[in-house]
Amino acid sequence: MSRDDPADRAAAGGLGAVASTLVRSARDLGVVRSLEVLSTVNQTRGFDCPGCAWPDPDVRAATEFCENGAKAVAHEATPKRVTADFFADWSISALREQSDYWLEQQGRLTEPMRRAPGSDHYEPVSWDEAFAGIARGLRALDSPDEALFYTSGRTSNEAAFLYQLFARGFGTNNLPDCSNLCHESSGVGLGEVIGVGKGTVSLEDFEIADAIFVIGQNPGTNHPRMLSALQAAKRRGARIVAINPLRERGLVRFAHPQEPLSWLGRGTEIADLYLQVRVGGDVALLQGIAKAVLEAEARRPGRVLDHAFLAGRTTGFEAWRAHVAEQGWEGLETASGVDRGVMRAAAAEYVAADRVIACWAMGITQHRNGVANVQEIVNLLLLRGNIGVPGAGPCPVRGHSNVQGDRTVGITEKPAAAFLDRLDREFAFAAPRDAGLDAVGAICAMRDGHAKAFVGLGGNFAVASPDSEVTAQALARCDLTVQISTKLNRSHLCCGREAWILPCLGRTERDVQASGPQFVTVENSMSVVHRSEGRLDPAAGSLRSEVAIVAGLAEAVLGGDGPAAPWSLFASDYARIRDAISRVVPGFDDYEARVRKPGGFVLHSGARQRRFETPDGRARFTVHPLPETGVAPGRFRLTTIRSHDQFNTTIYGHDDRYRGIAGDRRVLLLGARDLEEVGMRAGDRVDVTSHHEGETRTLRGFRLVEYDLPRGCAAAYFPEANALVPVDSFAEGSRTPTYKSVEVSLAASA
Repeated sequence: MSRDDPADRAAAGGLGAVASTLVRSARDLGVVRSLEVLSTVNQTRGFDCPGCAWPDPDVRAATEFCENGAKAVAHEATPKRVTADFFADWSISALREQSDYWLEQQGRLTEPMRRAPGSDHYEPVSWDEAFAGIARGLRALDSPDEALFYTSGRTSNEAAFLYQLFARGFGTNNLPDCSNLCHESSGVGLGEVIGVGKGTVSLEDFEIADAIFVIGQNPGTNHPRMLSALQAAKRRGARIVAINPLRERGLVRFAHPQEPLSWLGRGTEIADLYLQVRVGGDVALLQGIAKAVLEAEARRPGRVLDHAFLAGRTTGFEAWRAHVAEQGWEGLETASGVDRGVMRAAAAEYVAADRVIACWAMGITQHRNGVANVQEIVNLLLLRGNIGVPGAGPCPVRGHSNVQGDRTVGITEKPAAAFLDRLDREFAFAAPRDAGLDAVGAICAMRDGHAKAFVGLGGNFAVASPDSEVTAQALARCDLTVQISTKLNRSHLCCGREAWILPCLGRTERDVQASGPQFVTVENSMSVVHRSEGRLDPAAGSLRSEVAIVAGLAEAVLGGDGPAAPWSLFASDYARIRDAISRVVPGFDDYEARVRKPGGFVLHSGARQRRFETPDGRARFTVHPLPETGVAPGRFRLTTIRSHDQFNTTIYGHDDRYRGIAGDRRVLLLGARDLEEVGMRAGDRVDVTSHHEGETRTLRGFRLVEYDLPRGCAAAYFPEANALVPVDSFAEGSRTPTYKSVEVSLAASA
């Protein structure tokens, strides 16, 4: 697609989003059920949309959801059911031949299932049989560290807190989670330099920011409600700078779906400046922008940088400034793929703004230099004191609805000693102190036979992880695999010698326990903790909540050993869990009362008030050499992307409306000049081979699509391209897989 293509000039959102929402909801749910479920999404007494972690405004529209959120809700609230008869008809071998899209389209899981050793079928069991069988499998391990307890960002604070307590009561800190796969670089990078691994801005800050930099993020597809905030900022005069290899429609123009008159026009222009950085070139680009800011300071001494802030609240500035000054413009241009004049234009936008927010997502974090990317963003913000003041600061935007909250309440393989001390006091046991395995470590441990049991609380680990074939084989080597899920997915088929499926309630459904109706809580991207309460009838009477399943497993596995936790009481009344969290996790004082207030509460962050919880109490500048991002002649740097018809590994359809791609997900996007140089045309089929330290991985039969990309760069959909990402290629410092930076070569398909 070229910049002059009509699809590029069209606005994201608008009538297309409205039509897609109506058609998909009516088709999957029917009109009446659609109205019933969508009317409670993101409302103060409704349920939190599982589609992303963008915060809700204080004053909410009656339709406080986006197109992709509506798809996520329709996907979960489907009337289709997967019963014991389905598994009797379909063997595991036959199911493996089906697509991931087909698997999830079969409907909601309804009863516990077991795959016995040597069997090719799942068979129904009772909940008591399931808990007892899983307990036998876990207790048969030679060491607690042979077990892995994975968590998806869908999980509530209450379920996650019990889950980490269960794992640590069992004796291990092997708590890999989806944050390891996506935003770990943000947590590590921010934690080292500002003392907290989270952003510092609120939704209200977007209402007063003078400039917003959107870096390595495609909100139109991944966080569509963010476009409303960007549109409002633009309308009041804020400047928006977009930095992304692909020219994404949502960052070009947006027509608000709730403003029918805007559908008739071209919508609101979003980006004032669009920098198409080369894949992997963010460190060079950010240093180039910073170099231009320093040049502006040299021309106007004392009038550009915030010298009082730099002297009183930061450390490392002089060493960083010297490093940036040493970088030549030619090298920065080559590494970033962006002309110095464009970098200076971005710097001018930054300097002209008194208050700047920098947002980013996985386009920044999933590189070998992902931590460096995050810290270069912070370096830029620190130059003019754009942190800890209204309308400014870092804003990592999380993808899953509670991935941030899960980490807050203890889902981590590297728990802080202070957290474990409080956990020990609360539950009168001794939690393990040795660091556990992250997601990459978990794959390797299963592959090498060191881990023999995998328990997944949500998610689709087999598909979300890198090196798909290696991950599938690793899971199959386990003696025991357990998946707590709402719908059938590939991870149920990449199963261990003995495998269990435990079906759970979805976010949309009523959760009634012994003490009455329950609600759960989640934390969004801006550290707001709020309630979520499903309103629909459960898909089946046999379903149990995630909380009840975790409590049941813990009681069966641990018996009277380990934590002095009232598991059955926790399962009957979630307020008891929140009461325990309030004594273990800082910031949750008076949890129950505060979360019952409309909108919930904001967790404390010293960095919001410029109190940096670093060793010296100052924010840190960090020096990073330019990473080596070149590739061998004739090769490309590949980034994985989502289509507009998916959420994480869940595929809603095979069209990508915003990119003009229909009916096919096995596609490879290349720029026009690169297509010409390789002697191929759009529509040709190619085999794609990744190269890493002498190893290769090949995917066959990808269709070439012409798209507006920098020279030497390519893009393909996640998770289809995950097989190209080596399990041992990950970010330095965070071990986040390099989904966004894979060296590949192409060959015509036979």
